[in-house]
Amino acid sequence: MKKLYKFFWDCGRIGAIDGLFIADEQTIENAIGKQVYFGEILGIYSEVYGELKAKDLRCMSDDQNLIKALELVFDSDGLSGYNPLCYLEVEEEWLDEEE
Repeated sequence: MKKLYKFFWDCGRIGAIDGLFIADEQTIENAIGKQVYFGEILGIYSEVYGELKAKDLRCMSDDQNLIKALELVFDSDGLSGYNPLCYLEVEEEWLDEEE
């Protein structure tokens, strides 16, 4: 089931990062504990990254009518601000190639 989530990271004196996005529960469960890399989104040399924790996300609504309406208006990256799911670090898997 899809839900509306709010993301928030307090980055101290350099600022904060937040976002509002829609995701299904399984995607959120899979993302918890993974590394998120935003780069320098709070200015040069800010280098914002860290582990996504359950406390960083808050479910704002599970009303499926609201979710469907918001999906019609907004794209899949997020409704407002930053969607941490778009910034998950991808682990490269090297496959042995047979010649």
